[in-house]
Amino acid sequence: MWIAENWKDYEILDCSEGEKLERWAKYTLLRPDPQVLWKTPKKIKEWRKLNAHYHRSDKGGGSWEFFDLPEEWTINYDLPIVRNDSEKGGERDELTFHLKPFSFKHTGLFPEQAVNWDWTYSLIRKRINETGKNVKVLNLFAYTGGATLAAAAAGAAVTHVDASKGMVGWA
Repeated sequence: MWIAENWKDYEILDCSEGEKLERWAKYTLLRPDPQVLWKTPKKIKEWRKLNAHYHRSDKGGGSWEFFDLPEEWTINYDLPIVRNDSEKGGERDELTFHLKPFSFKHTGLFPEQAVNWDWTYSLIRKRINETGKNVKVLNLFAYTGGATLAAAAAGAAVTHVDASKGMVGWA
């Protein structure tokens, strides 16, 4: 299993009864997650100090309840250091994401995809280092753009495509 180990601004704090408690930079969000089937004691203080809570509706969809959350904010993700990368010289590239709560429970980012960003970034850096050639990437299911940003940070020329016009505009 691949694990995204370079997050400083995101973590899952706890989960119970169909909900996931997350830290996005300095903000704590509670969102539904259908994969959380267990019931555990909600002992940590963050359960009581939410910045936003998404409530699912019985009729589908849902809505956010805000306590103290800006309209938008940013978080950062550190990309991996690629061994023998002569251009980067042991320095990390960092991705910065702009977030906001969308009406359908998302924030504009899927942090669990960070392992794919790491893989994409490392593969492209390795290819550039070994061949000296330019890399072109066609990202056909680009959605909010995490993989697109990772590929671009690695030095690739990227074409970002998705069927969701609103998400392409956000990316």
